[in-house]
Amino acid sequence: MSPLKEGDTVPSVTFKTRVRIESDEENPFDWKDVTSEDYFKGKRTVVFALPGAFTPTCSSTHLPGYEAAYEEIKALGVDEIYCLSVNDAFVMRQWGLHQGLTEDKTLGANGFEKVKLIPDGAALFTRGMGMSCTWTSERGFGERSWRYSVVIDDMKIEKLFIEGGEVTQNSGPDPFEVSDAGTMLEYLKSK
Repeated sequence: MSPLKEGDTVPSVTFKTRVRIESDEENPFDWKDVTSEDYFKGKRTVVFALPGAFTPTCSSTHLPGYEAAYEEIKALGVDEIYCLSVNDAFVMRQWGLHQGLTEDKTLGANGFEKVKLIPDGAALFTRGMGMSCTWTSERGFGERSWRYSVVIDDMKIEKLFIEGGEVTQNSGPDPFEVSDAGTMLEYLKSK
């Protein structure tokens, strides 16, 4: 499948997430299905997708860049900023904590105070976006998301930045030139 393009509607899928509940247990969370519509309908959002939690570029630059630029991006007419990866909800939470993100401990909260992490564990959204790739022999990853960023306005793709201009299967390099927070800021400031 080719990647979606600007003007297309993003895929309607259900994400399996974890939300905070009232509990004295060590893991005070329960499962909650959250849909694409819950995240994107009636809102202007920025999503940046990456190959995996805990991987070098994703952890050292990609997520920290958006976390640092969170307030500036929101001030440019963006309702929320999301990081999406083909990882499960448990991994995404632990990665966020490991990255030093401030956890939202409000009952019913689904993540962190600034950049929110979306677990696309079954790659349903990633496939629907046409961004699924594998790094089987290159990194042993199996199916993951290609690195990209997107502005979604009420379920429609307003602007899409795809690393290398296309999805590359089993890529040797892991390009990181256009999906960064700086490029997104430049775009949003030009609108």
